Parts: sequence; structure tokens; C-alpha cells
Amino acid sequence: MRVFFAGGGTGGHLYPGLAIARALVKIAPQVAPFFIGAERGIERDILPSTEFPYTLLDLHPLYRRTPWNNWRTLFGAAGAWREISRLAEKDPPQLVVATGGYASGVALAWARMHGVPTVLHESNSHPGLTTRAFAGGAAAIYLGFPEAAEYIKEGSNTLVAALGNPIDPPPVPPVSRADARAKWGLPADAFVVLVSGGSQGARALNDAVATWCANGLPEGVAIIWGTGRSQAAAYLDRAAELVRVRAYLAPIADAYAAADLAVTRAGAMTIAELCAWGIPSVLVPLPTAAQDHQTQNARTIVAIGGAIHLPQGELSAESLDATVRALQSRPDQLVAMRTGLLQRGRPTAAAEVAGALLQLVGAHRPSAR
Repeated sequence: MRVFFAGGGTGGHLYPGLAIARALVKIAPQVAPFFIGAERGIERDILPSTEFPYTLLDLHPLYRRTPWNNWRTLFGAAGAWREISRLAEKDPPQLVVATGGYASGVALAWARMHGVPTVLHESNSHPGLTTRAFAGGAAAIYLGFPEAAEYIKEGSNTLVAALGNPIDPPPVPPVSRADARAKWGLPADAFVVLVSGGSQGARALNDAVATWCANGLPEGVAIIWGTGRSQAAAYLDRAAELVRVRAYLAPIADAYAAADLAVTRAGAMTIAELCAWGIPSVLVPLPTAAQDHQTQNARTIVAIGGAIHLPQGELSAESLDATVRALQSRPDQLVAMRTGLLQRGRPTAAAEVAGALLQLVGAHRPSAR
């Protein structure tokens, strides 16, 4: 049973698809996921290292600020349509699962034209353009944030369910905080702050943390700092007795298990992980994210009492220091934040979405005659 997965451009659109595909194969080994992505997206670096077959196509986003470049979008879409048709002629898909981003639009349009059921997974609290455009004809829409439902106009026969964002769940039984800190060589009684701007890093966040460290950290505070691969060279020498600096936190579970507090961007997958682990957070949304969706994500988590929203325009070593000191001195608030996050967390989302997809495929499978 072949299933096309279409999505990418960013990790937030690719990683949910990979998590769902792996859960599908684990439940039903007869499923054969095939990934469709963009040559210019993160998938060109990630998909070659996975276990799944894939194709990368000349797909482009809509160029809103430079509309004269949209000829690239149209030209690339035409070529992608032909390639998807060729792939389907050899082995037709029974389902197309789209996880968002410009890499998924053509595959969804092709599926609609050819009568193949489509499923959307929307990871953010404010749905992207692709999700909104194709919601009406989808067989199902699975949401990472229940708040996204108010922005979607689904079809009369569309199932909408908030099953969460697919992530690698925390281990069971959990790793003790003391054991996790021992792995990092940090004191068991430290107040550990995890700082991460994602795989590529966040320059504004890195600069603020570097100055914060230089000015002197609050007493008892230790830092696990993921700078991002592309920015690591500028910060790796900032390591100190209570500061651990890494280009990339992999596996990040070791850092989550050790942390009292996280300072991160507000991407959907990051928030899903923070909720699953119950880590109180200071969220610094990327201000240039499409439709400012990271700010929407942050506000959603602030509303349940799980995070502090610190806009990038207000981020500095001084504001970071003041925020961390305030939270460090309020253990009751940290407990309440953790409780709210754990109630929101959906650590088994990948398996839940995979199970729902299998039921859906069964419902759409032609009956034997």
C-alpha cells in the first residue's frame, strides 16, 4: 500500500511527515511511504539519510514580495505535476498525506484531480496557506494545536481532529534529572537552562546568551546551549564551568531531561516537545516566520500558563537575566507551568495519526466484487 507524503521547505513541515511515516510502518509494515519534497528545502539534506524513497522536485513558494518571480513557481509546478504523474503510473498511491509548506501544494492538487484521498496535518496554531487552500476537499485534517480549527473551512465530509504534533516521545520510564545532569557534568542541584534556536541556530538568541554569560550568570544557574551548526564557530569558546556549548543537541532528549527551563524559538515541533516533557519555557518567536505563526504559537502556550513570551525586539542579556531570575525564585510558578504543559502534551501523536490514517484508508478502499 503506497502512501505519498508531501511537505517540506522547513523542518517543521518535514519532520511530522517522517514521524507519521515511521509510526505507520511500525503498525502496518505493508505500508510503503514515498516522500515528495522540494530541491531547495531542508529535505534535500534530511531525506537522503532516512529509510524512505523520495523525489525532490523544482518546487517554489509564492513570491509575495517579488511577484515577478512567480514564473518560477508556475514553471516548477508544471514539471512537478508531470513527475508525480509518472511516479503514480508505476505504483498508484492510495493516499496523499500533506504536512504543509510549498512542497505539498502540487501533490495535493494532483491527488484531487485523480480522485486520491488527501489528508492534511497542520502543525501550527495558525494554519498555513496550503492547509487553508485544500481544507475543503480533504478526507481528514489533523491538528497540532486545537486552536487552528477556527481558521479552517473544512468540507462537509472532512474529519477534523486535534491529535497533536508527531514527535519522539520522552522515554518510559523517564531518565532522572540527576542522571541526565551527570551526563552533562553539571551539578544535580543547579538550575539548568536549556537554550536552543534549532538546527540552524538563532543569531539574536545566541548573541543575547553570549553577553549574558559574559556579564555573569545568576548564582546556581547552568546552561546547556545549542548554537546551531552554522553559527557554532562563533560561540563554542564560550563554554565554562557551568556552561555547556554544542553546535547541535542530538539527541536532544538528554538536554530536555536535565532542564528546569528552556529558552527557545516557538516553532510548532519545539513546542510539542516542550509540552510532552513538561519544560517551562521562555519563548522568543522568529519575527520573520510566515504569517508570524511563531508568535501565534507562543501566545497559545502562554494562555495555558506554560510559557513566558519574550519578543525578539525585547530580547537582551538584561531581559533574559531578569526573566530567568524571576522564574528561578518562583518554584511554585514553575510547577504550575509544568502541569499546564503536560496536560497539553500529546507524546503519542505520531501513533495516533498513523492509526487514524489506516482507518481512513480502509474506509476509502474500493470493496471487492
